[in-house]
Amino acid sequence: MTEDLPVESDRVPGAPHPRETATLVGQDAAIAQFHAAATSGRLHHGWLITGPRGTGKATLAWRIARWLLADAGSPDLSVPPDHPVARRLLALSEPRLHLVRRSLDDKGRLRGEIVVDDLRRLLSFFQLSAVEGGRRVAIIDAADDMNPNAANALLKLLEEPPRDALLLLVAHRPARLLPTIRSRCRELRLAPLSPEDMARALAPLQVPGDAARLAALSGGSVGEALRLAGQDGLDRYAQLVALFARHPDMDRHAAAAFAQAAAGRPGAEGDPFDLTMTLIELFLARAARSGLLGPPLPEAAPQESATLARISPDDRAARHWAAALAELSARARAGRAVNLDPAALVMDMLLTLAQGRADTPGRG
Repeated sequence: MTEDLPVESDRVPGAPHPRETATLVGQDAAIAQFHAAATSGRLHHGWLITGPRGTGKATLAWRIARWLLADAGSPDLSVPPDHPVARRLLALSEPRLHLVRRSLDDKGRLRGEIVVDDLRRLLSFFQLSAVEGGRRVAIIDAADDMNPNAANALLKLLEEPPRDALLLLVAHRPARLLPTIRSRCRELRLAPLSPEDMARALAPLQVPGDAARLAALSGGSVGEALRLAGQDGLDRYAQLVALFARHPDMDRHAAAAFAQAAAGRPGAEGDPFDLTMTLIELFLARAARSGLLGPPLPEAAPQESATLARISPDDRAARHWAAALAELSARARAGRAVNLDPAALVMDMLLTLAQGRADTPGRG
């Protein structure tokens, strides 16, 4: 049971909601780990599901909840879609499940964090459902969205868990959680998907773009691949690589066009500036990696390997690009904090990377 929101804060744009996702690709180890714990007769009351964003953490949480509430026995935690529990969870009408996510404020706007009132509703759920008995499950997605008061309320619940209660905490950045919360949970860590698993996961979603390049650029995250595909991320990254094809020379008109695209208004698929910064940071990280280990494969854009091999041929160059990554990431955060023009901010970064210092790779 949960409040009905017009916008689901736990849904990735362009993808089905995790409760609607029947398959979980590439996470057999985590599934086996939970199944072993659940069948041991000593199932821990709190589970922290971690791993890179978009690797199936919320999908696993819903899969676990469905499996437990249906009292299914399958080792892969699957439940037939026509099972009554599966149908109720899909409709958000299962009385033994409570979902905690960012709610609406008094003006009907989606909050930026999970507040203490959201946790109070969870406490009420456990108190009221205790009369009926049986297993009860709560999903908190994402736990790192909790503000301090909400986190303290959750900690009290973990310290004195209700009988037959299971709490599933989805966390993209578990380091942001209270250490006492982390210590009271067992961790299920999901791994980035391999290129083969990414292709399998993306196939039913009919995601546009080259699956191998999306896998390379998204770091094995289906959620990130969907964001990149929805915002033409592959084309934007190819434009960025092309800007560095003659580094340290740079086509100023092409750079200005690339920067201007970062100034668009945020839409359903995401913020253009956030996407642009993600792509710049990815490029710099891949350049640094190239100097240490050679150009990454597969390529995420045409001529990427040749470009990275030329601008980052050794560990000295790798250090240069790693330092640039740290500097420009900090500059982006500072610029956004004071509402600098996104296009001007990105253009300044591109010119900084082109001009560099006296020891910039490629300057003879």
